[in-house]
Amino acid sequence: MKGSGNGQGSTERKRRKQWDGKHRLRKWGNVRQTEGKQAGKPGRRQAPRVTVVIPNYEGEKYIEACLDSLCQGSLVPEIIVVDNGSADGSAEWIRRWMNRRNRKKCPSCRLVCFTQNKGFCAAVNAGIRLAKTEYVILLNNDTEVDRDFVKNLYLAIRKRKNAFSVSAKILSLHQPELIDDAGDLYCALGWAFALGKGKERTAYDKEAKIFAACACAAIYRKSIFETIGYFDENHFAYLEDIDIGYRAKISGYDNYYTPDAVAYHAGSAVTGSRHNDFKVYLSARNSIYLIYKNMPAAQILCNLPLLAAGVGMKALFFTGKGMGKTYLDGLAEGFRLSCSEKGKKQKVPFRAECLGNYAKIQLELWQNTVRRVTG
Repeated sequence: MKGSGNGQGSTERKRRKQWDGKHRLRKWGNVRQTEGKQAGKPGRRQAPRVTVVIPNYEGEKYIEACLDSLCQGSLVPEIIVVDNGSADGSAEWIRRWMNRRNRKKCPSCRLVCFTQNKGFCAAVNAGIRLAKTEYVILLNNDTEVDRDFVKNLYLAIRKRKNAFSVSAKILSLHQPELIDDAGDLYCALGWAFALGKGKERTAYDKEAKIFAACACAAIYRKSIFETIGYFDENHFAYLEDIDIGYRAKISGYDNYYTPDAVAYHAGSAVTGSRHNDFKVYLSARNSIYLIYKNMPAAQILCNLPLLAAGVGMKALFFTGKGMGKTYLDGLAEGFRLSCSEKGKKQKVPFRAECLGNYAKIQLELWQNTVRRVTG
């Protein structure tokens, strides 16, 4: 099943624009940026209220459906695609897509091209910084979205003044009757896990607070990045969304899930499988770094027995899959990263005025441990 888009109302028709087929290139550090020019209809134009940032790496197979589903939505956003040095021709395809004259409805779209793969975090940070709107949606390139996806995420975060992020209901692209992610939780075992994974799509049909939004398909309040920092590029990929959600919670902001915004996710489109050496290594490394960054020493000591148990169980699990050494190597690299200068620079300093927030987080970590163990 794919995200659908049907006829547009008169308001959308007034905002309908066509590309004039021209673009310009300019240097931006070691980055090349392509901007599409728009020739709008005469009269006053309503600017998009949301920017969608799509990190792209080797996404030629999926990117067309992703972009087209956004264009068919009831609220058409600005789009910024950040290409991570793809060699599959997807960046060139996006340029052609931007310049098609026969597209009935196409938003303002920009393409930023890195000369090499800098990872998920660097890509989305570049897009977020370029965005001029109050809200930014992060969307994986291997997704398609429903017609009201952008609108419903926008409405969900607007009504919550203290919200940093709102996560969409993510269904499996290839098995749309099943949930892929209904918001992310983090527990005292040092594990992050997706709510609802593998359950029927009718489950998790109510809005709820979560630990962190899944950055595969979520909206963020841009101004809060200036307070808590952007995505930590030391992560490269994996657990970066848990990290930034954790930092938001330390500062007193909340993260939510809404079932009203629906995206369909292919999953592991680049890495190829749910468990592979690349993902296991980075996830293990980042799990140690995440703890070091966000937990004060006293909180680490408090959770140490459960954290040790979590590491032991994961080591046994991945050993059974023939990836035990990869997992242990990742853990070792996580300790090295935490002790390095670049790791220490990202450590979240303890603030006494946030003590109540730390207490709430700790209670949530224990509650989520029970939820994870009991299923």
